[in-house]
Amino acid sequence: MPIIEREPLPDDALLQRHARHGDYTDCFATTIARAVDLEAFVSAFYTTHVFKLERAILRATIGRRSTDAEAAAFARGERDAFAAWTVVARGPDQLLTRDVSGHTGSWFQVESTGAASTRLRFGSTIIARRRDGEPPRIGTGFRALLGFHVVYSRVLLAAAARRLGAHGRR
Repeated sequence: MPIIEREPLPDDALLQRHARHGDYTDCFATTIARAVDLEAFVSAFYTTHVFKLERAILRATIGRRSTDAEAAAFARGERDAFAAWTVVARGPDQLLTRDVSGHTGSWFQVESTGAASTRLRFGSTIIARRRDGEPPRIGTGFRALLGFHVVYSRVLLAAAARRLGAHGRR
């Protein structure tokens, strides 16, 4: 099982825009012993058995169908939307998305840590509610699910890392 660590957001993270704005953000990371690009990481993430369960839930609850081929096209930058997510920003080593509700987002980053190793980072944001004169605030429902979210984020990243370790470069 890959070791998943919680770590501060890198200064250059696309997700920093949310951290600076007062939204909830997190960052989980693991290092795998092979070179992996952003496309391979994002594709592996969205096509794990764990994430396919989330895709099935989205299909059943909000009618958002998605396929592995669409996930791969999204990872390659050929699509700006996949399942419930749209691209907010993309760079050569990072991807920032937002869900259709506009309340949450996901972030992916790859960082080469040597000729044959890569640091994979996955993070999320929960967009804080803003009311005049009040500090930004995360909704009660999101706060109640935060513990589950942290565990689920670790499971998702571990599943993607295992998938990348078990398969050839994509």
